[in-house]
Amino acid sequence: VWIFGYGSLVWRPGFEFTSRKVGFIRGYSRRFWQGDTFHRGSERMPGRVVTLLEDCGACTWGVAYEVCGEQIAASLQYLNMREAVLGGYDTKLVKFHPQEKDAEEPILALVYIATPQNPSYLGPASEEDIAAQIIVSSGCAGHNIEYLLRLADFMRYFCPQAEDKHLFSIEEALISILPCLYYTEESLEET
Repeated sequence: VWIFGYGSLVWRPGFEFTSRKVGFIRGYSRRFWQGDTFHRGSERMPGRVVTLLEDCGACTWGVAYEVCGEQIAASLQYLNMREAVLGGYDTKLVKFHPQEKDAEEPILALVYIATPQNPSYLGPASEEDIAAQIIVSSGCAGHNIEYLLRLADFMRYFCPQAEDKHLFSIEEALISILPCLYYTEESLEET
């Protein structure tokens, strides 16, 4: 069984796997439109994490993990709790295209997608509003800023040829806001 990750699964799968491949799926765009009240936020201050939006001409880069034998039941049980129960994601099968030049045919992979029907779905907002929400959110897995920056780093280092305007626009908005927060906190400490 192959499992495709496009958010925190790219750097922190949390389950045992046999192999991993960087690559993409077609027909979807990655969006910070899912709320998170556990891993990267709280009930009071939901974080923003990614989901996939059907988008005919787009492709989303990430990592596919191969799980075999006893790994299958354990990984699916773990991911059901992490993604479905705590995250509000549904599962779908997609065709994963490995990045390798001599890659074989696309691989059928399981992916977790949060739809507008789940209670944590936040939907679209401006890059600035998403960045502002990310800055103030933190949960059991860490600060929401870490989530955004690790995802941007993954794209930069493992998929330099790929474009993800939405992701990098939010990162840019966050970086433009952060110095203001730093100076504000510094000013408050001096008074």
